[in-house]
Amino acid sequence: MSLKSAGRQYLQELKEKFDRAKLGKSSLLTLIDEAELSESVYNSNAIENSTLTLPQTEKILLEMEISKDVNLREVYEAQNLARITLYIHEKAPSSDLSEELITLLHQMLIGNIDDSIAGRFRKEHEYVRVGTHIAPAPEHIGRLIENTLIEYSSNHEEYFLEKIARFHLEFESTHPFNDGNGRIGRILINWQLIRQGFPQIIIRNKGKQKYYDSFGIFRANKDAQAFLVILYRSLTESLHKRLAYLESKKIITLKEYYGSAGKSSSAILNAAARQTIPAFREKGVWKIGIPDL
Repeated sequence: MSLKSAGRQYLQELKEKFDRAKLGKSSLLTLIDEAELSESVYNSNAIENSTLTLPQTEKILLEMEISKDVNLREVYEAQNLARITLYIHEKAPSSDLSEELITLLHQMLIGNIDDSIAGRFRKEHEYVRVGTHIAPAPEHIGRLIENTLIEYSSNHEEYFLEKIARFHLEFESTHPFNDGNGRIGRILINWQLIRQGFPQIIIRNKGKQKYYDSFGIFRANKDAQAFLVILYRSLTESLHKRLAYLESKKIITLKEYYGSAGKSSSAILNAAARQTIPAFREKGVWKIGIPDL
């Protein structure tokens, strides 16, 4: 598994631009993160088959009135995940990952939903299956998570994004909790990125089949390349979005953009998905920042 040198170079260039552009603009970055909160929560919960829509998630997080037929557990899941997302922005810059942190985040996620399993790994006789994958037995979880943490913290040769990809795939394969593994795993990705000075990312429900497929590929032959591609494109998209705002660009929809560029919509949308143009999504709509002349 490796990210090609061109991809590494491009990420490095975006990171350097991001570091320069954000100076003195911490309040703007906070606004971007806050505006993105409902979208982040919606996508992570939707991957786990939550029935909440994005508009419903927004209403829940803004404490607005919602319809009575909304599942109460899903309301709590959205509120808890939002609380964790805000928490990691405060704590991640100065704290490394640990088993204690992971179980704390799980307590925050599942607490008041199912206190019998919140904040602890699976114990004796608690087995789980994800699709055709049967997760390791409970007695092995502590050792497996410890090894994953040690490998992540002690591996100084591998590229940071490759390390994060491998960590996520190992964590999800271990499936240490009875519930909430996917959401905690994606929170940990953002913790690791923020710790490295990068912005958070959104792994989107729309692409969840490729996301799920990447686990099967990894379990079959320890190849993390498929997920690495997802991670790379998610991170470049997040950087493109923040740079568009930080550099005071004019933000237009991609539909407006390809109309003015005289190119076919399919070609532009493909370039956006592959992140070969600085496009990004807001509430599922592709946009791009252009110089405001």
